[in-house]
Amino acid sequence: MASEVPPASGPVDIVVLVSGSGTLLQALIDAAGDPAYGVRIAAVGSDRPCSGLDRAERAGIPLFICAPAEFPSRGEWDAALAERLREVRPRFVVSAGFMRILGERVLSEQTVINTHPALLPSFPGAHGVRDALAYGVKVTGTTCHLVDAGIDTGPVIDQRVVAVAEDDTEESLHERIKVQERAMLVDVVRRLAHGGFTVEGHRVRLGPPSSSVQ
Repeated sequence: MASEVPPASGPVDIVVLVSGSGTLLQALIDAAGDPAYGVRIAAVGSDRPCSGLDRAERAGIPLFICAPAEFPSRGEWDAALAERLREVRPRFVVSAGFMRILGERVLSEQTVINTHPALLPSFPGAHGVRDALAYGVKVTGTTCHLVDAGIDTGPVIDQRVVAVAEDDTEESLHERIKVQERAMLVDVVRRLAHGGFTVEGHRVRLGPPSSSVQ
């Protein structure tokens, strides 16, 4: 059975989750400033005070903090975050440098996309750039994928390739990956919002759902 999200006919609301500096968020804020982009950032959420929330405040975007330390268990935090997202009713959620694993309640209610600084399924986890460089690959890149219960295991939506230079450090390589990551995320959000998509097994097909999908 395939899951389908049809194209939207008007402006689309999203929620962006951040934990750090918010450079991916800023790319979306800049894109959403153009009415032709057709996407509205309805809220920005975080698990902690961070620079990303400052960016949201400057842009006049509603924001919230849902901190795990305020809840007795991870499950209760997940339920509270799910409730905050439910109040906003986004078409989908963007995890943009959000450094928390989302739980069953959120994932059962929301479509969540994430970016990762490597070409998945290679080099998942928190150190994708470092691991790719240590392995000696000649190309790496960035992946946008749907979030599932695993660690960077969800269906791939899009990928961008970045060549590895002989003199690259983790920092220099990551900076070049970030340039592609921001451009890819802006493009994917627009395409998912207005073109619709279908998930068939582990494949994501962008565009209006086909009448032949059963």
